Amino acid sequence: MQQTASIAKVSTGIEGLDEVTSGGFPRGRPVLICGSAGCGKTLFGIQFLVKGIVESDEPGVFVSFEETSIDLTNNVASLGFDLDKLTSEGKLRIDHVQIERSEIEETGEYDLEGLFIRLNYAIDAIGAKRVVLDTIESLFSGMQNEGLLRAEIRRLFGWLKEKGVTTVITGERGNNTLTRQGLEEYVSDCVILLDFRVVDQIATRRLRIVKYRGSTHGTNEYPFLIDENGISVIPITSLKLDYGASSDVISTGLPPLDALFKKGGFYKGGSTLISGTAGTAKTILAGYFALGSCLRNERVLLFSFEEAPDQTIRNLLTIGIDLRPYIDSKLLLIHASRPTLYGLEMHLLVVNKLLVEFKPKAVIVDPISSLVSVGSPLEVKAMLVRLIDTLKIHKINALFTCLMSRIGSTADDGTIEAVSSLADNWLFLQNELVDSKRQRSMLIVKSRGMEHYNDSVNFTISPAGISFAASSTPATSNSANGK
Repeated sequence: MQQTASIAKVSTGIEGLDEVTSGGFPRGRPVLICGSAGCGKTLFGIQFLVKGIVESDEPGVFVSFEETSIDLTNNVASLGFDLDKLTSEGKLRIDHVQIERSEIEETGEYDLEGLFIRLNYAIDAIGAKRVVLDTIESLFSGMQNEGLLRAEIRRLFGWLKEKGVTTVITGERGNNTLTRQGLEEYVSDCVILLDFRVVDQIATRRLRIVKYRGSTHGTNEYPFLIDENGISVIPITSLKLDYGASSDVISTGLPPLDALFKKGGFYKGGSTLISGTAGTAKTILAGYFALGSCLRNERVLLFSFEEAPDQTIRNLLTIGIDLRPYIDSKLLLIHASRPTLYGLEMHLLVVNKLLVEFKPKAVIVDPISSLVSVGSPLEVKAMLVRLIDTLKIHKINALFTCLMSRIGSTADDGTIEAVSSLADNWLFLQNELVDSKRQRSMLIVKSRGMEHYNDSVNFTISPAGISFAASSTPATSNSANGK
């Protein structure tokens, strides 16, 4: 069978985008990045050039029709992009081309010969392999003859392709078209649309590949983040259930709880849900899980949506869980923020970035119920499906706590319904009044693939930590099941 030859590609320089584009941008062809003002088009082009120089040793030329080289350099310095250094090394050339509309209106004639000469010189001077033109509207702002405008756009794109440089061209979005001229998207080999939207006062940046000639590519919308490291994209929207399942067992961090499971803990790489109303010890059990991981010399990433790191550390310290040494030794990282800081997609993107940077073996989210404030139960479920699958692919031990809205809530509670079917283990905590006294209890609702204690277990919390009632332990009961 004859195999179809794939087109040559270059890395985009954008974390996650190479995966979405199945390898990067088409080498030696024009790529159009379009979107409204403030969506990140210029930064997209800068990162494409800088990463190309640093990571692929491909010199680049940036032609700006709006910002001066000084403005560009200052604007991206906070992201760690040192344009002056790259320029002095002869690897980057920035050319500010100022288009005087008044001159075009006076003469009535306009073509791109001057730009071709200038651009050709800049490319040859440093042996550029990558070029960015920012933005194309400024280049054609003075042209009234639509036929001439279309001809010049085609000529520009054709010239760039003949030159053999991989070019990123940015363009402002039109009213009913991807760009103002409505032609660039047709003559580009790859078109990417950037969007910056605000829904219910939550801002989200999204990216979509409109077309990519000669290559397969992701067709969904993908959230992207602009932070101190530049642009990064989260490409995961749906995952195949083809990850491995370990038979190794890890401790829950609390020996009496380990004893409630036939094999002495959770399966490695699994996910655990701990649900209950306020005050049922969900965060405490998460603290034990974090401590157990640290004692195994495994890095732990804890996302806290309700408490500041110092408050979490102080509260756990009152029951004998001291996480301070592990924070100091960089084994434990607590990332605390309000859920409303980002939309759901942005939270997922932050998680993925920290997975790459911190490389944890365990991830704790406390509590996932807070995410309902920035999305519907259906949206939260979609986000958690992607998160759990991502953690399973990386064989990361996951634990999620979930606050139930009221005493007597069942699995119909929104967030629990979203994640309970996905979790491998589910611990249900209760806090009831028995003879005018508080009685805390735990029930293992399920533990996939492992026998476990099947009755409710009473427990207390003291300065020494959690203690299970002697009358409700496996030593005094034969109750167990295999699900």
